[in-house]
Order: sequence, then C-alpha cells, then structure tokens
Amino acid sequence: MSAPLVVARRAALADYVELTKPRITLMVMLTTMVGFVMGSGARLNVPGLLAVLAGTGLVAAGASTLNMLLERRTDALMHRTRNRPLPAGRLRPVDVVAWGFLLTGLGVFVLGWRAGTLATGVALVTWLSYLLFYTPLKPRTSLSTVVGALPGALPPVIGWAAARGSLDAGAFVLFAILFLWQIPHFLAIAWIYREDYARGGLPMLPVLDPEGKVTGRQAVANSLALLLVSLTPRAAGMAGNVYLVGAIVLGLGFTAVAFRAAVERSAPAARRLFVASIVYLALLCALLIADRV
Repeated sequence: MSAPLVVARRAALADYVELTKPRITLMVMLTTMVGFVMGSGARLNVPGLLAVLAGTGLVAAGASTLNMLLERRTDALMHRTRNRPLPAGRLRPVDVVAWGFLLTGLGVFVLGWRAGTLATGVALVTWLSYLLFYTPLKPRTSLSTVVGALPGALPPVIGWAAARGSLDAGAFVLFAILFLWQIPHFLAIAWIYREDYARGGLPMLPVLDPEGKVTGRQAVANSLALLLVSLTPRAAGMAGNVYLVGAIVLGLGFTAVAFRAAVERSAPAARRLFVASIVYLALLCALLIADRV
C-alpha cells in the first residue's frame, strides 16, 4: 500500500472519529458508569458495566454523528466548526447518515442484548430527544440549552436502569444533578464563542444578552441549585459523609467561580467557569463512586 493511500485512509478515519464528538461521548460514558455503579448492589457486575458503557457510547456517537449532519450548514458559518468533515466537504452526507445509523444500531443491539429493555428504551429516548427536539430548536430559541440538558442528563439513568432493571428515586437524583450542572457549563461555552454563535445565527443566551448580566445570573442561580441538589444523595442514603463534605466544598467552589464570571463577564472568566465545570463533575462523580452506600 502506497504512503499517500495510507495517509488518506488515516485522514478519513480521523474524520469519522471526529463525527462522533469523542469528548462528549466519553463524558456520556462516564456519567453512565456512575449511574450503573450507584444502582448496583454490593457486588458490581463488571461485564454488565462494560456492555452498557459500550452500548451507550455507540448510541451517543451515532447521535453526535447525525447531529453534525443536521447542523452542517450552520457549522459552515462558524469559525470553530467550519473545518468539520461535512462543511469542509471531506465526507458526503450519505456516508455520514450510514455511519450515524450504523453506530446507533450497534449500540441499541448491545444494550438490548446485555442491558435490558428499560435501559435500551431510555437510550432511545435520549437519542430521539437530542436529534428531534434539541437540534431543531438551536437556531430558534435560547431555551434550546435547557431542552438539550434533558437528553444530556439521561446517561446516568441508562446506567441505573441497566443495573437494576427499574427506575426509582436514585436515578432521578442523578438526573437532576447532571441537568443542573449542564446549564452553567453550556453558558460558559456559549459566552466564550458568542460571536461565532451569532455568526451562525444561533440565538444562544449570551448572543441575546451581549452585556452578560442575564447569562451571569443564570450561571450563578443554577450553580446554587446544583449545590443544594448535590447534597441529596447523602439525604437519600446513596452516599456517606465523605461525599457530603466533598459535595459542599465542590459546590461552593463552583458557585464562587460562577459568581466571579457573572461579575467580570469576560471570555477568560467564562473559560475558568468551563474548566471548573469539568473539574467539578469529574470530582463529584469520583466522590459518589468512592463513598457510595
């Protein structure tokens, strides 16, 4: 095989991987794992965990691929996304459709085979709501962020359903934590790239709120709500005192960063909020798993 052909195939493979939004897919798998572990009994079913992670990851990758297909015209208008495989013309829409449905089909098969009907159903609801509600609403309303937080908060519910075969209060506690976390997280991203979103015709809140006052208030309000809701696992008997102390410290720190971003209303402050949101979620998930009851 000639060197140019090898390079071309590697580039094509990289494009197909890029369609799956690997960082988002990994985050989906992380929160799915938390749901599965928290929903499990004293003995963790490791093969079951690996299966639900693989299935959920494939479904998430399929949804991201099809999302890129639906947003290809908007992506072409924005500096941050115009070099993606579709707007750059490196892949054909028909190939992306096939790739997206192949990933989704494989994921649904794995979940149906090893994770159960309920987990598979929740995964399908996540996929459908992401593509049929969130994606079409993005160019129409700033409330798309709230709508998008719904499918974004369902992965731990998938994990819980796979572990227990049922849904109860614990699953919805995890859903609420992840739902509230997403609001300041995505507001930070939207503030950083507000000019690009405006260029693409996407009415994100920071685009409609150029001074950033409303955006800042929303980030602080949701981080405070997250702080309160994050204490629920201890009250519900899902985690112990180590988790409780850690959740308080993390929540206060995250809220402080959100408050500073609301006061400064600058791109560097928004970047700090974005980084803080990633650190917060990773550490909170680690605490939940380490101190689960």
